[in-house]
Amino acid sequence: QVHLVESGGGLVQPGGSLRLSCAASGSIASINSMGWYRQAPGKQRELVAVITSGGTINYADSVKGRFTISRDGAKNTVYLQMSGLKPEDTAIYTCIADTAQNRYWAQGTQVTVSS
Repeated sequence: QVHLVESGGGLVQPGGSLRLSCAASGSIASINSMGWYRQAPGKQRELVAVITSGGTINYADSVKGRFTISRDGAKNTVYLQMSGLKPEDTAIYTCIADTAQNRYWAQGTQVTVSS
């Protein structure tokens, strides 16, 4: 089992920055990848960024060049650094961790980009 605790959401002006954190506990060695989904009202859920246990990183086209996903040395915490934020980035961001058998979800955090 894996437990995820997410933090870092909030209100930011267009062009601003925000960093999300996701701390994993439990069977850390079983995690194959971690990342973030986001979902805005009336829109499809979108995979924003993912990092594998081997360090491979992928981003949605909509955030390339603006968002950076990383992990700490112990591999128990991942970070999503968001810069150049746009109103269309407004969504609930939810951290996920994938094992061979299960997908685990954090509680989600609201990111609002508005003047």
